[in-house]
Amino acid sequence: MKNKALWITIGVLVAAGVLAIFLFYGKQEKQTQTQTPPMGRGGKDGASRPVPVAVAIARTGDIDVVINALGTVTARNTVTVKPRVDGQIVRVAFREGQVVKIGDLLAEIDPRSFQSQLDQANGQLMRDQALLANARLDQARYRGLLAKDSIAKQQVDAQEALVRQYEGVVQTDRALVDNAKLQLAFTHVTAPIAGRLGLRLVDTGNMVRTTDTGGLVVITQTQPITVIFSIPSDNLTAVLSKLQANQQLVVEAWDRDDKNKLAIGTLLTIDNQIDATTGTVKLKAEFTNADNALFPNQFVNIHLHIETRHGVTLIPTSASQRGTQGTFFYVVDENKTVNLRPVVLGPISGNIVAVEKGLVPGEKVVIDGADKLRQGAKVEINLPGERGGESKGPRRGDGRQNRRKSQAENKDGA
Repeated sequence: MKNKALWITIGVLVAAGVLAIFLFYGKQEKQTQTQTPPMGRGGKDGASRPVPVAVAIARTGDIDVVINALGTVTARNTVTVKPRVDGQIVRVAFREGQVVKIGDLLAEIDPRSFQSQLDQANGQLMRDQALLANARLDQARYRGLLAKDSIAKQQVDAQEALVRQYEGVVQTDRALVDNAKLQLAFTHVTAPIAGRLGLRLVDTGNMVRTTDTGGLVVITQTQPITVIFSIPSDNLTAVLSKLQANQQLVVEAWDRDDKNKLAIGTLLTIDNQIDATTGTVKLKAEFTNADNALFPNQFVNIHLHIETRHGVTLIPTSASQRGTQGTFFYVVDENKTVNLRPVVLGPISGNIVAVEKGLVPGEKVVIDGADKLRQGAKVEINLPGERGGESKGPRRGDGRQNRRKSQAENKDGA
């Protein structure tokens, strides 16, 4: 029992000591906070100090209505050149990357077997033509004898049928000759379209067949060339209205960083349906590509110019703020006080946006420092390239003067 009472007494004393320490240090901290001098100039709170901001002045100007999209360069025509007859490649007549025209020779297949087939077909034709000529002579003799009633009419009719039979055989032989000539011509593989050749897929000496899937070479037509891109379906009405009015829409192709313009073309067509999964519709633009700046399967940024609006109010896009009330600007009045102004924005071109409602030319709008502002806040205007506002900040040398003054006060106090 004595030990239990001893431990209870020790616990009570420890708790009392902790409570006393806590109350002592809490009182000291309160006194320190009470003695701390107020922040800000003239004893005022820092929140009342003007907030430094950068502003832009709304102006009147023109702006292009542009739809931006990501596109893929597509060759206007792509052909895989394949052999039309089986045989051995005896000559490759092109260079990889060469630009060819329609009908240019690309390769030769061994023509000897096809030449022999042509000679055989010509011989068969000559033989049947001779038989036809003899049958026609007999036909003429029989008709003369029939006129003299020296021969039966049945024999004349049989001879006429034989002539028609030989005429059919000769016509078949001519078709065989033409087919043999065509097969022989197919041993010269030529370019079916104009364009740029790819890498060679078959070397000289290889056997090629019409059933091969790889082909000899791939030709892509790059002049002109097309770009396929998608735009939101919400913009479809504006594009369709221009096309239905037979207006050519200018399309610009820029590089992947959207810094360098590669080519200028025109809108060619619109797909006939909207992609339900993405809510977009595909468009195709055509470019002359005279300098070969566009290459098949290249990714480019597309700027589709819809129209140019004149005499609208323009302001940098950095002035735009969004909140629960929607899009708004911080407008600075003559007293350097900001007012929250709801606005309706129009098209955007680069870093400039058109304001359709809520702002007039000549008004000053905050473009930097808006994150520290509230309705009715005072601001210090710092225009780019100049020093504005009433508060100029500490002057050069003020720090040294303050340190000297503090050292003199400490010496007097000592």
